[in-house]
Amino acid sequence: MDEPILTMEEREAINNGRWFSSLSPSLRHDILRCASVKRYQDGDLICARGDPAEQWLACAKGSVRVSSTTLTGKQITLTYVEPGIWFGDVAIFDGERRTHDGYAHGPTTTVWVARADLQNILAQHAELYEALLRLHARRIRLLFGQVEDLNTLPLRARLAKQLVLLTRSYGASSPIHPDEVRITLQLAQEELAQLLGASRQRVNQELKTMEREGVIRIEPTGLVVRDRTALKHIGEAEL
Repeated sequence: MDEPILTMEEREAINNGRWFSSLSPSLRHDILRCASVKRYQDGDLICARGDPAEQWLACAKGSVRVSSTTLTGKQITLTYVEPGIWFGDVAIFDGERRTHDGYAHGPTTTVWVARADLQNILAQHAELYEALLRLHARRIRLLFGQVEDLNTLPLRARLAKQLVLLTRSYGASSPIHPDEVRITLQLAQEELAQLLGASRQRVNQELKTMEREGVIRIEPTGLVVRDRTALKHIGEAEL
C-alpha cells in the first residue's frame, strides 16, 4: 500500500545517503518532490527480472535483496541494498528490461521516481548526469573488486571483508559493550554463503573458527563483531 509521507527516520536515511547527500539542495528537493513511497513486508517482490524499467528506486528502510534464479531453480543472492542507496537506473538508461529480482528483506520502505519524472529532472539539472556517472563508476569499482576477490582470496578473507562491509552498512553499537557491533541485517548462513559464492557448510566452519578466535559471536538473531580490527586484518592478511 502506498504511503504519501516518509517517516523522519526514513527521510533521514535517504538524505544521509553518501551519494544523495553530495547532490545540490535544489536537485535533492526536485527528486524527492517527484518521489512516491511504498512499503513492503518481508519477502514481497519489489521488482522482477524481465520487467520494463519504469521506476528509479531507493531504499529508505530495511533492505532490498537483489537476486536471480538459475535454470535449475536455485536462487542466487547478489547483494543487499541498504537504506540510502538508489538503484534500478541501469535499465532505465539502456532501455532494456530489468536484469534481476528485488525482494524486501524484512519490513522495507522504498521511494520511487517515475521514468518520465527522472527524464524531466535530468533536463533541468545537468548536475545529475555527472552524479550518476560517479555512482556507476563506484559500482563498477566494487564489482571489479568482488570478481578479483572471488578469484584470488581464500574464503576466510572474503568472509571477513564481507562482514566488514555489513558492519559499515548495518552495524549497531552495543550500549553494554561499546566495542562490539551487531549486524542488524539478519542473514541465514545460506544467504551469507550465496554472497560469497561458497557452500553453507564452509561458511559455517569459517564463522565458528572466527568465533573461537574471539573475533565474532554467533547468536540466534545474527552476528556480533567483537573485534573489528582483527576482522579487518583477516580480510587484508591474504592480499
